Amino acid sequence: AAAKKLLAGETGIDFVAGPTEILIIASAGNPRWIAADMLAQAEHDTDASAVLLTTDPKLALAVAEQVEVQLAGLPTAATARAAIGRNSAVILVQDAAEAVDLANRFAPEHLSVDDPALIPGIRHAGSIFAGPFSPEAAGDYAAGPNHVLPTSGAARLRGGLSAADFVKVISVQQLSPKALKRLEEPITTLARAEGLEAHARSVEVRIRG
Repeated sequence: AAAKKLLAGETGIDFVAGPTEILIIASAGNPRWIAADMLAQAEHDTDASAVLLTTDPKLALAVAEQVEVQLAGLPTAATARAAIGRNSAVILVQDAAEAVDLANRFAPEHLSVDDPALIPGIRHAGSIFAGPFSPEAAGDYAAGPNHVLPTSGAARLRGGLSAADFVKVISVQQLSPKALKRLEEPITTLARAEGLEAHARSVEVRIRG
């Protein structure tokens, strides 16, 4: 991200991504697996975030306990513990609908859902990991889709890096006399509303001579 910031304006870049984040929606599941997924993000850097949304208080407690257990044996524990303490949370929600609403508001880089039936309700996420056997690390290294993903809410605006980011589009506009005549009124009205009289006259001179 730092290199992209330095080069932006000098050369084309895709977008600046980071810090990393994961949001997990789980009404049930293996607390060891969920905690492992949270720590897999938290170990990236101290600004990373890992959030669990669940309707089950017992699962919430079990995951929180597992995070501590697994931190004890993690080589990257210093970084992960800081990220867990500063930017992460286990949150109880009323139901799946509330979890989906919060996920869309957060627009996470990585979204893990225990129930694939929730996916149609998701409008904003960089990449979705569905089901218990889809850890985010699979997307990092081997699952297939590009893993340069929008962070910090940018998933509201765009998806992950794709071939489209490397395509430069040039638009070509060629109007017939009839087409320009039909567009005269909206063009001149908008131009004069902006105080750009020469814009309006550049159309009128073609229509009226």
